[in-house]
Amino acid sequence: MARNIYFSDKVRSEQKLYENIIIESLKMFGQDVYYLPRTIVNENRVFGEDVPSRFSNSYKIEMYIENTEGFEGEGDLFTKFGVEIRDEATFIVARKRWNTTVGRVDNQIEGERPREGDLIFLPLSNSLFEVMHVEHEQPFYQLSNLPTFKMRCQLFEYSGEDLDTDVASIDGIEQSNAYEFDMILSGITGDFEIGERVEQILLDGTILGAEVSKWVSDTNTLSVIHLGGNDGKFHLPSTGRVITGQESNASGTVSSFTEDNQLSANEQNNDFDGLDFIDFSETNPFGDPE
Repeated sequence: MARNIYFSDKVRSEQKLYENIIIESLKMFGQDVYYLPRTIVNENRVFGEDVPSRFSNSYKIEMYIENTEGFEGEGDLFTKFGVEIRDEATFIVARKRWNTTVGRVDNQIEGERPREGDLIFLPLSNSLFEVMHVEHEQPFYQLSNLPTFKMRCQLFEYSGEDLDTDVASIDGIEQSNAYEFDMILSGITGDFEIGERVEQILLDGTILGAEVSKWVSDTNTLSVIHLGGNDGKFHLPSTGRVITGQESNASGTVSSFTEDNQLSANEQNNDFDGLDFIDFSETNPFGDPE
């Protein structure tokens, strides 16, 4: 026979009660995290990727970590490229809290749900996770509604993205891992500010821009990241020319610069360069020696 018409699972009051209980549970047993929506800067339509992504906003919200016995994934692996950490986690957020905190109209977030490629910063482990898949149908219509989003995430590996969230622990990831140029300045006026944009006009008129990551006034050392020209090409800083801060109006002449590309304290590239037991005389190591 057909369903009893006097019992319905579509009562709005019951749905609200169910939703409020979930929100209260997440606030009791969840973790405060920061949600970082990805901003597409220059999409490569051939490969379908955006290498120079930008994360300019962060939204603090509570989420429940479904993994109760630690992070999932393959864990710590020792490969020929070094140690790789492949942790995974599943975050659950209430749909109502998402809509009121992150998905608001004035936040200009595209779409009505979390997006793959966005980031979640977990202060508990001081790490960033990238959203790989969003499951929006679990639990599956128990009261004819969908109260939560379940996000399956992987540990994020920084590769030059721009993090400007005004959260020190998040922006510090960029300053610690980005490709950095250390410049010694002379004739300095004023003090540069961390995070501000600095510009230098090259001989051909190209405007070279960068972001200040460190400023040490005692040694007149200015460290910058995200270096690039307004012509879309890569340029090195020019010695003997002035570099100026766009917010502090501080300036100085570049006397010399060095590139800091040390990604970890365990690198041994320079040590191996001086050794002579590696034979580089083989011209075709993957084919017939003859």
